[in-house]
This record gives sequence, C-alpha cells and structure tokens, in this order.
Amino acid sequence: MPSKQPQPQQPQSPSRPQQPQAQQPQSQSRPQQPQAQQAQSPSRPQQPTVLVGVTGCIATYKTCEIIRLLQKAGARVKVVMTPMGASFVTAETFKALTREPVALEPIDSHSAPIHHITLAQEADVFLIAPCTANTLNKLAHGVADNLLTTTALATEAPLLLAPAMNVHMWRDPCTQESLGLLRARGVQIIEPEAGLLACGEVGEGRLAPIDQIAEKTVAEFARARDLAGKRILVTAGATREQLDPVRYLSSPSSGITGYAIAQEAARRGAEVTLVSGPTNLPDPFGCRVQRVGSALEMFVAAQGAFAGVDAAIFSAAVADFRPETRVERKIKKDTNLDADGSLTLKLVQNPDILATLAADKGSTYVVGFAAETNDVLAAARKKLATKHADLIVANDVSNPALGFGSTHNKVWFVTAQGTEESALISKTALARVLLDKVVAAL
Repeated sequence: MPSKQPQPQQPQSPSRPQQPQAQQPQSQSRPQQPQAQQAQSPSRPQQPTVLVGVTGCIATYKTCEIIRLLQKAGARVKVVMTPMGASFVTAETFKALTREPVALEPIDSHSAPIHHITLAQEADVFLIAPCTANTLNKLAHGVADNLLTTTALATEAPLLLAPAMNVHMWRDPCTQESLGLLRARGVQIIEPEAGLLACGEVGEGRLAPIDQIAEKTVAEFARARDLAGKRILVTAGATREQLDPVRYLSSPSSGITGYAIAQEAARRGAEVTLVSGPTNLPDPFGCRVQRVGSALEMFVAAQGAFAGVDAAIFSAAVADFRPETRVERKIKKDTNLDADGSLTLKLVQNPDILATLAADKGSTYVVGFAAETNDVLAAARKKLATKHADLIVANDVSNPALGFGSTHNKVWFVTAQGTEESALISKTALARVLLDKVVAAL
C-alpha cells in the first residue's frame, strides 16, 4: 500500500491573501474509500518489448518484415499467435526472426503457469498485425477464447490494431460498430488501404503499409516510459458542496477525462497521485487515489500532494461557491422557508485551487481546464494569465454531446505561444495528446 499523505498545513505566503483552512467534516454520507495499491509490475529490460499478435490472414507474411523494422528501431519483439495464424506462417519462422519463444497455446510447459498474464505484463506495446475481422470483433466485445485475445484483455499496454480483411467484411455494420467501440476505449486503429485484395476484389481492407505500421508502433513504445521517474498530480471529477445531509451543489462532471489522464500517465511510468471528487469510476490502475467530497477537501488534498511534483493537471470541476452554513438536518418546506415562501441561501467563495497552488509552482508544469459556454478562447486566455498556468485545455460545454459525461471531446490547447485546436477525439486519446505536450515541456 502507498504511504499515507502527511496532513498538509496551510501555506503562509505574504504575497497573497490567506486562504481559509479546510475543515474535514465530522461525518460523511459515503464510506471511506481505500487507497489504491500500486501496480506490481515485473522488472523489465531497458529495451522496450513489443508483443506482436498474428491472426489468420493471407497478409501474415508481411508481419515478418514489420518485425524486422521494429527490431531495427531498437525493440525486443515477441510473438503471440492464434492457431489459424500459425497455418499461414509457422511459429518456427517467427521464433527464428525474434530469437524468442512464440506463444501459441494457452498452456505451455516452457512458460509461466499463467501465460497470458506474463505476456500481458511483459508488453510495452501490443500490436496485432494483421488483425482479422474475427479477432477485431472479439476484442470489441471482450471475447477471450485463445491466447492472443486473453492476453489483449489482460494487458495494460497500449493496443494497436492493423486490420486486414475483405472489403465487405470491413464495411459490415458489425465491424464498423466494433471499430467505434475500440476507438472509444483508446485502441489505435491503423486503417487499412484500398486496393486489390487477395480475394480479387478491389476496396478497403488491404493491410496498411508496413512502414506506417512500424512507425506508429515505434511512436507508441517511445511513449511507454517517457514519464518514468516523474511525479504527477491530477485532480478529477466534480466537488459537492452540501446544503444539508441530502442535498448539495455540484456540476455534471463525470471525471472521465481526469481518470483517463491519470491512467495514461501511470502507464507511461509516472508516479501518479489522483485527487478525485465523487465519481462512479474505478481507481485507475497503478495510481495513488485520494477521494474527497467538497472543494475545501480537494484543496487540502491537492495542496498536500503538490509539493515536489513535476507536473500538476487540474481537470476537476471545482465548485466556485459553497453554502456559508450547512444545515444539519434536512431542509423542510414547512420550517426552513422565508415568510414569502422562498428559500435564501448565502454562498461564500471557495479557494481557487489552481491559482493558489500555481502561484508557488516553481519548476512544476501546471495545466488547467476551462469548461465554458461562451467566449471560450477569451476565457481560456484570461485564465492562463491570471491563474499562473502553463497550459489551459478549453472546451465548449454548451454542446450536450461533448464535455460533461460524454466519452468524446473537442478542445483548444491554449499557451502563451498560441492556440491549437484538436479534432473530435475520445477522452482516452485526449489524455494521450495532453501528456505528449506535458512530456515535451518537461
């Protein structure tokens, strides 16, 4: 278990007004959440390991050259095959190319007892090339009926698929639906080409060029450890400001973006502390998680984790205001109303977590988020200047299909050097793009 965070003290900085000291509530309406265990990964060689999955397709012969290109780029390559894949190119061929045992059967007397787990843990990147329609659809729906698919289900490594199939199989609604599911989960699809297919038809489905497949895989294994040794703080989710024991002020934030960022940073080797408001999401693998309720609780937790981090990413939707007084019993319409039948609430300002902590950031790279409904870029640029951030990720939450609670987003990255607009991407992909920028800055 990770060591507990020390109880933070309120900063005594003469350069800015004193922030209110957060008080931990005496009672909570939710059970105490246990802190997440750190991932226990086996020791890995310095050389990155690419696990190449081979499925039953005529394009399997091209995998031999893909392996050669990955080896030239400095990767250690291991191969896992489906039984049908071995009918096109033998396991002995891949064993000769990689100088590694080839994984084919779920139970192998020469391997560890739980073969798919050990393979999953070894991989820095998992590339399946070629990926048939059969395997693609299995992966989309969690079917694990051979060594390749069980390993894909067990791995925390990034998954890249290079599909190859008949044009009608590629265009089939089932395949297209599966592609959408996989992309939403952050799986990278290396799109097939259109051209003459092995069956004699012409159209999409031809395996992507091998140099393109290798290039995308190399880029991914470069990411695999680019945050090793770095400490990163992420805040996520909404805060809740209790009015009474059963009601609170909050926002629709689901925490999906922040959790994706924390998971991606941990996957890339960082020591991650995630401070989370209430969500329905499980703890990201390999992260130290501290769950909080109110903005004051999040302020204390983030303050305690901020010292010494290399980067801090404040993606939480923190309430700007809280009730001045929390009513200890449920507010009743017949006892708590004003004479005119209305209810008066006095709200006071919460501490600005981003601005307060970033004011003393030193060399820490600070990322803030701006969820706006109008004048998005103007608001983001103002936030960049006034809150001491290095980067603001801004988005327009007036579109109900994006932002809060959705799986996709479209954002602007705003820095002192300029503004960059993203395409519509999954929040998992957004986490990858954002952390690429953090890595470049660090």
